[in-house]
Amino acid sequence: MQEKPHWTRRRFLQSVPVATLAAGVGGVDLRAAPSASTSSPVCVFTKPLQWLSYEKLAEQVAEFGFDGIEGTVRPEGHVLPERVKQDLPRLVRALQARKLDFTIMTSAVNSIRDPLSRTVLQTAAELGIRRYRMGYYRYDNTRPIMDQLRGFRAECRELADFNREHGLSAIYQNHSGDKYAGAPIWDLHWLLDGIDPQHVGVAFDIRHATVEGGLSWPIQFRLIRPQMTTVYVKDFVWQGLRPKNVPLGQGRIQRRFFQMLKQSKYQGPISLHMEYVDHRDPKLLPQSLAAIQQDIGTLKQWLREAGLIKAG
Repeated sequence: MQEKPHWTRRRFLQSVPVATLAAGVGGVDLRAAPSASTSSPVCVFTKPLQWLSYEKLAEQVAEFGFDGIEGTVRPEGHVLPERVKQDLPRLVRALQARKLDFTIMTSAVNSIRDPLSRTVLQTAAELGIRRYRMGYYRYDNTRPIMDQLRGFRAECRELADFNREHGLSAIYQNHSGDKYAGAPIWDLHWLLDGIDPQHVGVAFDIRHATVEGGLSWPIQFRLIRPQMTTVYVKDFVWQGLRPKNVPLGQGRIQRRFFQMLKQSKYQGPISLHMEYVDHRDPKLLPQSLAAIQQDIGTLKQWLREAGLIKAG
């Protein structure tokens, strides 16, 4: 049996002409309209784009009309933690060349007790990256929940002290599922109570909040809003007993969420997550590009309707 080739970013980029990436799929034009002026910067989660070089990534993101990126600095990320001092400056320079911001750094950091985590955060701070997404706290279902939450809270307080000293701001994303702290939102509210949101705040993921909250997600939003510094946007439908990611506007996410953001005077970043094309397959990169272009068009339409952005 012939062995399948092992795909790396370098091998993929050597095998696919640049024009192929820019052309899109099915006649979709990947050239975005000029960026809109906004009080909330709009960035894109780059997990589906990690097959691109840093320079090509910046070029595509700029063409989409985003203000910046939510880039990955974590195991299997676009920047590996052990190479953060070498590679993160390269990515930042590529973004700066396109007048883009490194809006959010997605990390695996949950605690400053790990020396490599400290190195990642210190390097980010030196490069002017201020906001980073934490990893996740996972529950051990054999132990009492509140005991675990007290331990998580102690780590968050240590992290908040470190962030205050270095001018950083951590965000914790609510996720869905029976293992994640923060899935019900109420535990996340308790976990971060008494911690300045500018040091450790919440990245409110409307997709996961809707999965977990059903019809009650507006209550969760109002509860966590004072601790919320970032918004994540993606969509889903129910497929049997499991949620399935779909293009923005084709699922259960309601437009009134953005009207609620406006009414609450939210002005933090809004990060678009496209997760319905398999990011692990490099051959699907053109489909990922086209999907992101479609979703940013929908998102900006909703943001304009809510009065969160104006036509530039």
